[in-house]
Amino acid sequence: MTTSLATAVSAEIIIKKSRFIAHIHPVSGRAEALALVDGYWKQHPEARHVCWALLAGGESGMNDDGEPSGTAAKPIMNVLQHKHLEGVLGVVVRYFGGIKLGAGGLTRAYTDAIATALLDAEYITSVAQNNIEIALPFADEGRIRRFVAQNEGLVLGVHYSNIEAYLQLQLATDKTTALLEEINNLCAGQVRLTSS
Repeated sequence: MTTSLATAVSAEIIIKKSRFIAHIHPVSGRAEALALVDGYWKQHPEARHVCWALLAGGESGMNDDGEPSGTAAKPIMNVLQHKHLEGVLGVVVRYFGGIKLGAGGLTRAYTDAIATALLDAEYITSVAQNNIEIALPFADEGRIRRFVAQNEGLVLGVHYSNIEAYLQLQLATDKTTALLEEINNLCAGQVRLTSS
Protein backbone atom coordinates (compact mmCIF):
# COMPACT_ATOMS: atom_id res chain seq x y z
CA MET A 1 0.00 0.00 0.00
CA THR A 2 1.32 3.43 -0.90
CA THR A 3 0.20 6.91 0.09
CA SER A 4 0.48 9.99 -2.07
CA LEU A 5 -1.27 13.35 -2.37
CA ALA A 6 -4.51 13.99 -4.24
CA THR A 7 -3.29 17.45 -5.31
CA ALA A 8 -0.34 19.75 -4.76
CA VAL A 9 -0.19 21.77 -1.53
CA SER A 10 1.77 24.88 -0.60
CA ALA A 11 2.57 27.02 2.43
CA GLU A 12 4.83 29.93 3.32
CA ILE A 13 6.53 30.68 6.61
CA ILE A 14 8.84 33.54 7.59
CA ILE A 15 11.67 32.98 10.05
CA LYS A 16 13.97 35.87 10.97
CA LYS A 17 13.01 37.69 7.76
CA SER A 18 13.78 34.70 5.51
CA ARG A 19 10.83 33.44 3.44
CA PHE A 20 10.43 29.68 3.08
CA ILE A 21 7.85 28.77 0.42
CA ALA A 22 7.03 25.06 0.48
CA HIS A 23 5.36 23.09 -2.30
CA ILE A 24 4.57 19.37 -2.33
CA HIS A 25 3.44 17.70 -5.56
CA PRO A 26 2.32 14.20 -6.47
CA VAL A 27 4.71 13.14 -9.28
CA SER A 28 5.21 10.14 -11.54
CA GLY A 29 9.01 10.19 -11.41
CA ARG A 30 12.27 12.11 -11.52
CA ALA A 31 11.77 13.78 -14.93
CA GLU A 32 8.50 15.36 -13.83
CA ALA A 33 10.03 16.37 -10.48
CA LEU A 34 13.06 18.08 -12.05
CA ALA A 35 10.79 19.96 -14.47
CA LEU A 36 8.84 21.28 -11.47
CA VAL A 37 12.07 22.33 -9.69
CA ASP A 38 13.20 24.14 -12.85
CA GLY A 39 9.82 25.86 -12.97
CA TYR A 40 10.24 27.13 -9.42
CA TRP A 41 13.62 28.63 -10.33
CA LYS A 42 11.92 30.45 -13.21
CA GLN A 43 9.09 31.67 -10.94
CA HIS A 44 11.54 32.81 -8.25
CA PRO A 45 14.69 34.09 -9.99
CA GLU A 46 15.58 36.22 -6.94
CA ALA A 47 15.43 33.27 -4.51
CA ARG A 48 18.67 32.21 -2.83
CA HIS A 49 17.90 28.47 -2.78
CA VAL A 50 15.42 25.98 -4.26
CA CYS A 51 15.91 22.82 -2.21
CA TRP A 52 14.03 19.60 -2.87
CA ALA A 53 13.50 15.96 -1.95
CA LEU A 54 11.84 13.33 -4.14
CA LEU A 55 10.30 10.05 -2.98
CA ALA A 56 9.69 8.00 -6.12
CA GLY A 57 11.01 4.47 -5.65
CA GLY A 58 14.31 3.97 -7.48
CA GLU A 59 14.21 7.57 -8.77
CA SER A 60 14.28 9.18 -5.31
CA GLY A 61 16.80 11.91 -4.60
CA MET A 62 17.40 15.26 -2.94
CA ASN A 63 19.38 18.49 -3.34
CA ASP A 64 20.42 21.08 -0.72
CA ASP A 65 21.06 23.63 -3.51
CA GLY A 66 23.90 25.39 -1.71
CA GLU A 67 22.54 25.24 1.84
CA PRO A 68 24.90 23.54 4.32
CA SER A 69 24.82 19.79 3.74
CA GLY A 70 21.97 18.05 5.52
CA THR A 71 20.14 21.23 6.58
CA ALA A 72 17.55 21.50 3.79
CA ALA A 73 16.84 18.47 1.59
CA LYS A 74 17.26 15.92 4.38
CA PRO A 75 14.69 17.62 6.66
CA ILE A 76 12.27 17.80 3.69
CA MET A 77 12.86 14.09 2.99
CA ASN A 78 12.42 13.20 6.67
CA VAL A 79 8.98 14.84 6.83
CA LEU A 80 7.84 13.10 3.62
CA GLN A 81 9.11 9.72 4.87
CA HIS A 82 7.52 10.23 8.28
CA LYS A 83 4.15 10.58 6.49
CA HIS A 84 4.92 7.35 4.55
CA LEU A 85 4.51 9.14 1.22
CA GLU A 86 5.53 7.81 -2.20
CA GLY A 87 5.44 9.52 -5.58
CA VAL A 88 5.87 13.01 -4.13
CA LEU A 89 8.24 15.95 -4.57
CA GLY A 90 8.83 18.40 -1.73
CA VAL A 91 10.34 21.77 -2.75
CA VAL A 92 11.20 24.73 -0.54
CA VAL A 93 12.09 28.07 -2.14
CA ARG A 94 14.11 30.27 0.23
CA TYR A 95 14.51 34.02 0.07
CA PHE A 96 17.34 35.02 2.43
CA GLY A 97 16.29 37.72 4.89
CA GLY A 98 19.77 38.84 5.96
CA ILE A 99 19.94 36.98 9.28
CA LYS A 100 21.84 33.69 9.42
CA LEU A 101 19.89 30.88 11.05
CA GLY A 102 22.70 28.40 11.73
CA ALA A 103 22.50 24.68 10.92
CA GLY A 104 19.90 23.92 13.60
CA GLY A 105 17.76 26.89 12.61
CA LEU A 106 17.86 25.93 8.94
CA THR A 107 16.92 22.33 9.71
CA ARG A 108 13.94 23.49 11.77
CA ALA A 109 12.88 26.03 9.12
CA TYR A 110 12.87 23.52 6.25
CA THR A 111 11.12 20.94 8.44
CA ASP A 112 8.47 23.45 9.52
CA ALA A 113 7.88 24.73 5.97
CA ILE A 114 7.17 21.25 4.56
CA ALA A 115 5.16 20.19 7.63
CA THR A 116 3.04 23.35 7.35
CA ALA A 117 2.25 22.62 3.68
CA LEU A 118 1.17 19.08 4.62
CA LEU A 119 -1.42 20.44 7.07
CA ASP A 120 -3.70 21.06 4.07
CA ALA A 121 -2.87 17.82 2.25
CA GLU A 122 -5.49 15.35 1.08
CA TYR A 123 -3.96 11.89 1.10
CA ILE A 124 -4.79 9.04 -1.25
CA THR A 125 -3.89 5.43 -0.66
CA SER A 126 -3.45 2.85 -3.35
CA VAL A 127 -2.98 -0.89 -3.09
CA ALA A 128 -0.58 -2.71 -5.41
CA GLN A 129 -2.46 -4.98 -7.81
CA ASN A 130 -1.66 -8.12 -9.80
CA ASN A 131 -3.32 -8.88 -13.13
CA ILE A 132 -3.56 -12.61 -13.76
CA GLU A 133 -5.53 -15.04 -15.87
CA ILE A 134 -6.91 -18.34 -14.65
CA ALA A 135 -8.60 -21.23 -16.42
CA LEU A 136 -11.43 -23.05 -14.63
CA PRO A 137 -14.41 -25.29 -15.36
CA PHE A 138 -17.47 -23.54 -16.87
CA ALA A 139 -19.63 -24.65 -13.96
CA ASP A 140 -17.49 -22.68 -11.46
CA GLU A 141 -17.36 -19.35 -13.33
CA GLY A 142 -20.32 -17.62 -11.59
CA ARG A 143 -19.22 -18.71 -8.11
CA ILE A 144 -15.64 -17.50 -8.72
CA ARG A 145 -16.85 -14.14 -10.09
CA ARG A 146 -18.83 -13.61 -6.86
CA PHE A 147 -15.88 -14.73 -4.72
CA VAL A 148 -13.52 -12.30 -6.49
CA ALA A 149 -15.97 -9.40 -6.04
CA GLN A 150 -16.47 -10.23 -2.33
CA ASN A 151 -12.68 -10.07 -1.86
CA GLU A 152 -12.24 -6.63 -3.49
CA GLY A 153 -10.92 -8.06 -6.75
CA LEU A 154 -12.05 -7.29 -10.28
CA VAL A 155 -12.89 -9.51 -13.23
CA LEU A 156 -11.30 -7.59 -16.12
CA GLY A 157 -12.42 -9.95 -18.84
CA VAL A 158 -13.53 -13.44 -19.72
CA HIS A 159 -13.24 -15.73 -22.73
CA TYR A 160 -14.00 -19.36 -23.36
CA SER A 161 -12.50 -22.39 -25.01
CA ASN A 162 -14.37 -25.62 -25.79
CA ILE A 163 -13.66 -26.93 -22.30
CA GLU A 164 -12.89 -24.02 -19.93
CA ALA A 165 -13.64 -20.43 -18.94
CA TYR A 166 -10.69 -18.02 -18.75
CA LEU A 167 -11.00 -15.14 -16.30
CA GLN A 168 -8.66 -12.14 -16.29
CA LEU A 169 -8.51 -10.99 -12.68
CA GLN A 170 -7.09 -8.04 -10.80
CA LEU A 171 -6.25 -8.92 -7.19
CA ALA A 172 -4.46 -7.05 -4.40
CA THR A 173 -0.79 -8.11 -4.55
CA ASP A 174 -0.61 -8.90 -0.85
CA LYS A 175 -3.70 -11.17 -1.10
CA THR A 176 -3.11 -12.85 -4.48
CA THR A 177 -1.55 -16.11 -3.25
CA ALA A 178 -4.18 -16.71 -0.57
CA LEU A 179 -7.07 -15.85 -2.92
CA LEU A 180 -5.77 -18.15 -5.66
CA GLU A 181 -5.48 -20.99 -3.17
CA GLU A 182 -9.07 -20.41 -2.07
CA ILE A 183 -10.28 -20.19 -5.69
CA ASN A 184 -8.55 -23.50 -6.42
CA ASN A 185 -10.21 -25.06 -3.35
CA LEU A 186 -13.64 -23.77 -4.45
CA CYS A 187 -13.08 -25.41 -7.85
CA ALA A 188 -11.93 -28.76 -6.37
CA GLY A 189 -8.35 -28.23 -7.60
CA GLN A 190 -9.40 -27.63 -11.22
CA VAL A 191 -7.91 -24.09 -11.60
CA ARG A 192 -4.87 -23.35 -13.75
CA LEU A 193 -2.88 -20.10 -13.76
CA THR A 194 -2.43 -19.20 -17.44
CA SER A 195 -0.63 -15.83 -17.05
CA SER A 196 0.63 -13.53 -14.32
